[in-house]
Amino acid sequence: MPAVPEVPAVPGVPAVPEVPPGFAGAYEAQRARFPGRSGWQPVHTVYVPADRFSAATVGEWREQATALVASHLAGPRELAEVFGTPPGLAAAVHARLLLKLGREPIEDLRIDFEDGYGARPDPIEDGHVERAAEAVAALHAAGTLPRRWGPRVKSFADGDPGRSIRTLAGLVGGVVGRAGELPAGFTVTFPKVLMEDYLRQFADVLGRLEAGLGAGLGAGLRFEMQVEAPQTLPFLRAELAEPGGPLGGRLAAAHFGVFDYTAALGLPPHEQRLDHPACDHARHVMQTAFAGTGVELSDGSLAASPASGRAEDVHALWRRHAELVRHSLRHGFYQGWDMHPSHLVSRFATVYAFHLARYDSYRERVRAWEERRQAGDGVMDEPATVRALAAALDRADAALP
Repeated sequence: MPAVPEVPAVPGVPAVPEVPPGFAGAYEAQRARFPGRSGWQPVHTVYVPADRFSAATVGEWREQATALVASHLAGPRELAEVFGTPPGLAAAVHARLLLKLGREPIEDLRIDFEDGYGARPDPIEDGHVERAAEAVAALHAAGTLPRRWGPRVKSFADGDPGRSIRTLAGLVGGVVGRAGELPAGFTVTFPKVLMEDYLRQFADVLGRLEAGLGAGLGAGLRFEMQVEAPQTLPFLRAELAEPGGPLGGRLAAAHFGVFDYTAALGLPPHEQRLDHPACDHARHVMQTAFAGTGVELSDGSLAASPASGRAEDVHALWRRHAELVRHSLRHGFYQGWDMHPSHLVSRFATVYAFHLARYDSYRERVRAWEERRQAGDGVMDEPATVRALAAALDRADAALP
């Protein structure tokens, strides 16, 4: 950091006090704790139970989602009807949807050894770990491994951390042994963090695993925590993300878990939904805790698939999922979980419509600010709003195919 300049004397004004001696340290701490957002963030995480995961998974999801579009979303007119997209925008969204499904149907893939998988005897889970490592290596060799990928291991709150660690080590070691490296984009999901100590213990596990595997890892191992209980909210704070903090800079993201969270609050089953006010509160606490830290935030899922292959059932599922995705986007959560190939369609269509609807007006407002003139709609933007506009444009550029 450059030296803090002395405060110059001003003629006719009493002597100005010196800069406080602790300023430099506080400023460096600020820069470390709040580096801001950087890099690409996926718009979704696809969860696949480990026993159903294979090297064919990405292709199968692509084929199923594309088939649903062909059968039930043939063109822009249908897209406008199903999602309420303005007709003038529907053609661009439909074209980008088809392009995305063809090129990259899954941005972030999580191989689930937790709730979506269940408790299995050790030999069975060990076998699925080995098969998962083989599949990841095959996807990597074929160039079709998603940009983000990794496992969701079992929670320490289940009382058996050994099983969680064994699965993690087996998968990482198995992939490195087959591929010669740990492919880029690896992250591990750590669920049901009921005690802050579990975060420190899991970060320590990652450090020891990293040291044991050495050069084959490339970048350091990082993880995302799941916020699935009200007990977790009180210990969320920016310090958890600091490179020199209690987790050694290993915390990459925080993902909200709607069903465990609402169940822990005692909400009735029919109120276990992402747009419940209780979930809004939890998400806002997450935003408050990690604002400016670079920790990515993700919303949860819709645990539903089309009731049948009929158009009315597929459309009903898409409309409900789109409502929840829009709710997340309005609240500043730009990523969520997808649990079924049908969700890819409503996810991408909703995200693209959200970004494209305001893209040109945002760009014009930024340009007007830079040129020190009033925007065409009469808006006089504050500097903070201009920063938000620029961030929205950057996020749209990263999300749109």
